[in-house]
Amino acid sequence: MTVWAAMAARIAFLAFWLQATKLAPAMRKLRKQLPALSLVLVGFAAVGHAHSLPARETGGTNVQERSGFIAEVRDGISLDEAVARAERQYRARVVRTEVQDEDGRKVYVLKLLSEDGRVITVRIDAATGRMR
Repeated sequence: MTVWAAMAARIAFLAFWLQATKLAPAMRKLRKQLPALSLVLVGFAAVGHAHSLPARETGGTNVQERSGFIAEVRDGISLDEAVARAERQYRARVVRTEVQDEDGRKVYVLKLLSEDGRVITVRIDAATGRMR
């Protein structure tokens, strides 16, 4: 080992020793408070995770607001969502919509026009979103 390498090793050891002796009291305090700090961090992690979950999509006429910020879903899907689903599935444009009551259930009746000129009639249950 050269003289310079030995001197560099001694300086590095001295710097480490000085840093360790200065940080020792702070590290002792941190070790004492670590369990409480970890519980706080776990609590924040759970809250952060809950807020990062995707919310149920609500839109159109199926949202009822109370006191400005609480929304409650009254039906399964809105007419707008039913139109979007039908257009995606059949690759056609909705040209007419109608809302009917069948045995106490709300049903969306959609007339679609395909690119080749065919007329398609689709019935969608508003509560379940099921197409018939």
